[in-house]
Amino acid sequence: MMEGGKKEEAGPSHGGATWDKRKEEEEGESEEDDHHQDPAAATTFVPGPLLSLKDQIEKDKEDESLRRWKEKLLGCLESELDGQMEPEVKFHSVGILSSDFGEINTPLPIKEEQSKSVLFTLREGSEYRLKLTFSVLHNIVSGLAYTNIVWKAGLQVDQSKGMLGTFAPQREPYIHMLEEETTPSGALARGTYTAKLKFMDDDKRCHLELNYSFEISKGR
Repeated sequence: MMEGGKKEEAGPSHGGATWDKRKEEEEGESEEDDHHQDPAAATTFVPGPLLSLKDQIEKDKEDESLRRWKEKLLGCLESELDGQMEPEVKFHSVGILSSDFGEINTPLPIKEEQSKSVLFTLREGSEYRLKLTFSVLHNIVSGLAYTNIVWKAGLQVDQSKGMLGTFAPQREPYIHMLEEETTPSGALARGTYTAKLKFMDDDKRCHLELNYSFEISKGR
């Protein structure tokens, strides 16, 4: 939250005239390859239509071993699938783990009055991690990612983001730990913060938008 910002990766180092000459040779070879390329190979790939998991399993219904393998891979049975196309991510709880107090879990969704009160308190300079418990329904969710924006006294002080991954429906909920972070230290860092935690997938579906507050207190 406080020190989890992403850094841009450095670009390639330039090697002067030697690097430029090599680049020109590579570009020349690339242009020559383009002239000899088969036009049929340049055809744009068009992905097939989105299928529900039920339809995907039924495609191989005659092959019992393949059908069982798919069910095992997906962690669900055909009888539990409803044919719905769009995946749904249902968040059950958000927890925070810290050496200060152990673990605190809050069931989701939280009530509106809870979002305005302090959800947890951390000491300055302490390490913590967020823990998410969620289920995936109907279909595979691809590229589930999060952003977490933090404000103090109306000013944005931090923004972090990360990728959770791709998840298929299964009977047991997923438990996912976010990266460990450290709260800032000093008199100016103490006080109450507001934050917004948001989860979206590759198709820009928003599966959760959580507003919450927390406090940073004086260290020991």
